[in-house]
Amino acid sequence: MEQEQKKKKKKEQQEASWYWIWLIGSVTFRLILIYFSKNLNLASRPEISTPLTSLRRLAEGYWLKQSSMSPYAGSMYHGSPLLLSLLGPLTAKRFEGQPDHILCSLVFVIADVVNAMLIRAIGRNLQNAYSQSLKSLDLVKLSKKSEILPSGDIAALLYLWNPFTIVACVGLSTSPVENLAIILSLYGACRRLAPLAAFGWVMATHLSLYPAILIIPVILLLGYGPDTPPRKLFLQRRYVEVGDNPSNDRYQPEEEVGRPELPYVFSWRPVIHFLFWTSLWSVYVLVLCGVSVKQYGGLSELFKRTYGFMLTVQDLSPNMGVLWYFFAEVFDFFRNFFLIVFHGNILFMILPLAIRLKHRPFFMAFVYIAISSMLKSYPSVGDSALYLGLLGLFVNELAGKLAASLLLQTYLDMVCPVMHNLWIWRGTGNANFYFATAMGYACLQILLVVESVSAILNHDRTLRKLSTTKSDTHKIYSGLAAMAFLILYSQRRSCKAQL
Repeated sequence: MEQEQKKKKKKEQQEASWYWIWLIGSVTFRLILIYFSKNLNLASRPEISTPLTSLRRLAEGYWLKQSSMSPYAGSMYHGSPLLLSLLGPLTAKRFEGQPDHILCSLVFVIADVVNAMLIRAIGRNLQNAYSQSLKSLDLVKLSKKSEILPSGDIAALLYLWNPFTIVACVGLSTSPVENLAIILSLYGACRRLAPLAAFGWVMATHLSLYPAILIIPVILLLGYGPDTPPRKLFLQRRYVEVGDNPSNDRYQPEEEVGRPELPYVFSWRPVIHFLFWTSLWSVYVLVLCGVSVKQYGGLSELFKRTYGFMLTVQDLSPNMGVLWYFFAEVFDFFRNFFLIVFHGNILFMILPLAIRLKHRPFFMAFVYIAISSMLKSYPSVGDSALYLGLLGLFVNELAGKLAASLLLQTYLDMVCPVMHNLWIWRGTGNANFYFATAMGYACLQILLVVESVSAILNHDRTLRKLSTTKSDTHKIYSGLAAMAFLILYSQRRSCKAQL
């Protein structure tokens, strides 16, 4: 036992050393690209910078504010006034011989590293909880197999070395900060830290609005804890069957044979704390925003210029989504109807997924993030980088889907720049060329999400079969033991009768 523990510790130390080497390498690679960012010109790419995430627009809004004008004057800036106060002063500082906005780029690098560290901690928490659940179901071999692949380290490195994450960081996009708020909320929910989960959720909703739908998986994470196998498996293992009839006297509770208690019990206390802290942080953020925009129209102007801009899709400049082309072609008479349809489509998917995946709240959060990244008004590669990084947390269940994510990235990396160049610069194409790539990218995203959900459900069915098989085997052995006991008992009686 001691030798096995020593080998295990040595293996963990080696894995940790390799992780830190790859992390330092990713930071170094980002710094090199930032130094040569002028030659790359990534900040002008529509796949990276959108009207909501462009740092150039934020710098323009800060300049307007410094000139005693409303930062929302015109149609340049549509982001948070708190983010403007945080990053705005950094955009105004320039250093000779250094790239523009180098301080903001360093902030984005730090945000990416913190995101990776939080994803790693979430992965370890999920894997420990899931291994304990498998052990409680007597599936020890499967739990040992799942420990071969450290999902937290894999997901963190996938996030750091994802080309989407790198270009979003180097291309002066505020997506790393928005992703930090989302991951902070999920981390706090996994650890059942209600104040941290509430702060992350409020800030993520304030910055981008669409993460508001994450309140359902966050509440389930706080109430039930991390992802576990379906509840039916624990109910089946709640009792050890000795006979076929559940009402038989031979049907003994598992507690009598040392079984663990059912872990799938909802706890209302952290949820109530979360709701309290959510209301507290929301009031605090609204007060700060009200103070920031008091002389520029107040909160009503803020909501109109930020959330109203997101929901009404006013800017029809090309991006990697599908709404810009559709609303450029649709008649104004039908515009409001289709706005309700597209945004309502996100809401209609929430309830069925919440019912079907309630035993896997973190995977549900991954699906929600992927759906909102597909259907939001102004998507970017930073949104896709987040859910593709979270996909690595389920490497033991979705190992085959990582190849599909690589295909998704390769498609966008190669096709979109070519079609955009043919349309905008060479003039040999038109908007349909670029929109076709956006449609293909959306279809690939849909296939990835559908196949991931299907794989998770198939994994749960496999666990159910293994648990049922183990229970049936236990029944057979119990029956054989009972028969042997009866034979021995009858032989003993017969011997006593002969004596």
